[in-house]
Amino acid sequence: MKRRAGKSEPRRRASGTARKASARRVAKRPGSAADGQAELEATEAKQGTAQAERQAAQPDAPASAGAVREAFAPDCAAGTDACLPPAELAPDPVAAVPDPADLANPAAPPDPATAAPEAEARAAAAIRQAELHGARNYRPLPVVIARAEGVWMYDLAGRRYLDMLSAYSALNQGHRHPRILAALREQAERLTLASRAFHTDVYGAWCARVAALAGLPVVLPMNTGAEAVETALKAARRWAYDVKGVPPGQAEIIVCSGNFHGRTLGAISLSDEPDYRRGFEPLLTGVRIVPYGDAEALQRAITPATAAFLCEPIQGEAGVVVPPDGYLRQVRELCDRSRVLWIADEIQTGLGRTGRRFACDWEEVRPDLYVLGKALGGGVLPISCVVGGHEVMDVFEPGSHGSTFGGNPLACAVSLAALEVLEDEGLAARAAELGERALERLRRLRAPLVKQVRGRGLLLGVELHAAARPYCERLLELGVLCKETRETVIRLAPPLVIAPAELDWALDKVERVLAQ
Repeated sequence: MKRRAGKSEPRRRASGTARKASARRVAKRPGSAADGQAELEATEAKQGTAQAERQAAQPDAPASAGAVREAFAPDCAAGTDACLPPAELAPDPVAAVPDPADLANPAAPPDPATAAPEAEARAAAAIRQAELHGARNYRPLPVVIARAEGVWMYDLAGRRYLDMLSAYSALNQGHRHPRILAALREQAERLTLASRAFHTDVYGAWCARVAALAGLPVVLPMNTGAEAVETALKAARRWAYDVKGVPPGQAEIIVCSGNFHGRTLGAISLSDEPDYRRGFEPLLTGVRIVPYGDAEALQRAITPATAAFLCEPIQGEAGVVVPPDGYLRQVRELCDRSRVLWIADEIQTGLGRTGRRFACDWEEVRPDLYVLGKALGGGVLPISCVVGGHEVMDVFEPGSHGSTFGGNPLACAVSLAALEVLEDEGLAARAAELGERALERLRRLRAPLVKQVRGRGLLLGVELHAAARPYCERLLELGVLCKETRETVIRLAPPLVIAPAELDWALDKVERVLAQ
């Protein structure tokens, strides 16, 4: 079957294939063959009754997102075109609601005694290779992901897991969104890279789209978030010398305690986390660190040599720390009064994640520079940028900054589609609605283990009185993928296309684990 992309469409197969897939999954679970067959027959009867009732009530309604993913799940480990159903059969991933019966047990890690031996062997080999030949700068959970669709990820044994991390908010649009993949394929057939030595037909359109989104006129593209942070630091320093008149070599940058702006040398020079800095000295000078959320401390730290104040509107890596109400407005006022640039690192919080286009929008303020990344590439290609006004961005001249792959036509085409999906599918509003619901539910949880629940939109953090890693591992066993941060915080940040029933299913598992 040929690949076809439709607007906002996940993929499915016919119901007969879904029944066969269900049979295969049940056969893999622990228990006797008779038990498995009885469970299969009961599940099919329940699903058939539920489907008939839905069709009677809404004869033209599309299949549920859960049923679509259930039908799509089997036989796709090889990633062949046979896995892709006709586009016209697929419902909108945002509008579709999963069948609750389909969410009864969507994922469980394979039991070595019952899972396909070849899948287990491949998973073990993949982990061995990574540990043998890969630098150990990450500590991943013990699961090998082979493919993904929407909000679901699948391991080599075909088990599926609900993604509650979204690659640290790079997957706001979900995994492999059809419109984004269609843009990728179309552009890849024409032109992938030319370098900025030449104009391309997509770069200007992308710059204009990002500028309109941010409400600022000038865009400088890079690839990763850390590169964009470095770009913003260079812009601030040169602006301080060329425009503000700070004496050469004296410009200072103010940042916040607990910040995370990347892992390059410049970015870790801003950090107060010892593990990020150890062994990489000497670091950049001219950095002042003030407590996060404390406007008075910021005011005291500003001097005539201050070039910029850089902060995250919500600190994600620090454990989803939300500043006090009014803090960002105070930052804007202080920077205006002292002629200091305000740089907002919206790499993780921007593009709908917190329930607004940008997290700064919650206080109706705009920084002098936005730093964007992650979801800007729709979870398909890395692309980042700094967006600002002419007074700051015009300090760059030919040769003063650049990147071979920055603004490449393939990434720009993908990013244009990613931004269209965010706007057309109303994902920011969706994050606000579902996030409020999730936050309220988590705060009702009465568990001695839980110290605090905080967040905004679909960027949530559950701080524990104990190490969070064991609880993330337990959630993995129950089919939920999430990750700890700062040792004691479970970060929950699903793709913004998640359906309410899917979110409820994941929260059921979180409550179950934390209550234990």
